Amino acid sequence: MNRKERLKSAVVNEKTLIVAVDIGSTEHWGYCRTKCGNEIKPFSFSVTRKGFDGFWERISEFQKRQGCTEVVVGFESTGPYAESLVHYLRTKPVKMVQVNPMHTKRVKELEGNSPNKTDRKDPRVIATIIELGHSLSVVVPHGVAAALRRLTQARERAVADMTAKSHLIRQLIVIVFPEFFSIMKKTTSKSTLYLLKNYPLPQDLAKKDINELEHELWKVSRGKLKKQSARCLIEAARQSVGVVESAHYIAMEIREVSDRIEHTRQTIKSLERHMSTHLKKVPVSHNILSIRGINVVTAAGLIGEVGDFRSFRVFKELEKYAGFDLYEISSGFHKGQRRISKRGRPLLRKLLYCAALNTIRTNGCMYHAYHRLLDRGMPKVKAVVVIARKLLRVIFALVRTDTVFIQHHASAPMVKKVA
Repeated sequence: MNRKERLKSAVVNEKTLIVAVDIGSTEHWGYCRTKCGNEIKPFSFSVTRKGFDGFWERISEFQKRQGCTEVVVGFESTGPYAESLVHYLRTKPVKMVQVNPMHTKRVKELEGNSPNKTDRKDPRVIATIIELGHSLSVVVPHGVAAALRRLTQARERAVADMTAKSHLIRQLIVIVFPEFFSIMKKTTSKSTLYLLKNYPLPQDLAKKDINELEHELWKVSRGKLKKQSARCLIEAARQSVGVVESAHYIAMEIREVSDRIEHTRQTIKSLERHMSTHLKKVPVSHNILSIRGINVVTAAGLIGEVGDFRSFRVFKELEKYAGFDLYEISSGFHKGQRRISKRGRPLLRKLLYCAALNTIRTNGCMYHAYHRLLDRGMPKVKAVVVIARKLLRVIFALVRTDTVFIQHHASAPMVKKVA
């Protein structure tokens, strides 16, 4: 039995009470079982203080009757629905684990040799997976790390919202002024939003004097847009083939969407300021930020997603938590390609992928490593994923050893001890 198998088998023993929970939006289903087979049949409890207290009372009474010394509570990885229960159980003497929903799907047919899926059956399946040792620890960030996770998730939602609004405004402009974006390239720039709020229709621009519009654009863009842009806009507006029928209603919506985009942009800036403030309170932030290509937003997101990097014993655990662990499907003479499992934190992978794109630019710290992969014939996207995995390994090493990254390590050590 290797070390990994010993660790798995140590999670559940004769004195362990297994508690499985099938998570729902307004109601959870609980189930208790010991190693010897004694159990409490699946029961429901509401997502309220009264429901959670009743759930804990049942666990405590059954634990006392069975003489168990420890409790393991497990549930599927179900996004936000489990968070209230996780934070409730944080104050209780339990070990929390999570189960991959794909494992539940595959193991459920062992229960009664049936693909039947019900709220009563799922907790039993989850308990079986925990007993087999195929569960993962629940990472619950505390303090500053918890704040950074909330801020990162809020920023992701705001960015997605801004992207959706920018697509919407392009669709509206194409109807009334299809020539507009051939001149103004960026949908959400200050100059573009200023024009859309004040002159949403080509008829509005066609009446403007070139010198007046030039002065307005020069002021809003801080000198980036000059007379040529103003002239092109007015000429395009006078010859526009946009729809005129009831166009003023579209103009009303364009103004509204423009205001919402500006508000969302201010929200993103506010979130980033809070992220920067909280990041300064994290001792390991300077280790991560020492890598050129990782900015404040990325570093804050990484700490928010991982929590304490030192809580992972070896890199393999962190790699699996991120979903960057490799797998292949091979049989007989067939040798399958190695791919990442994608069974971890999707936002963590996205942050690392974006950081990898920054580090492979010219003069980036991973530029030469990236091009060595390309020279071997590796596809570009796959090479970026390899660099992302490499960055995660480097970050893990920097945090564990309290060191900073040195880019040009041919004539110097790769890392430097922090004073």
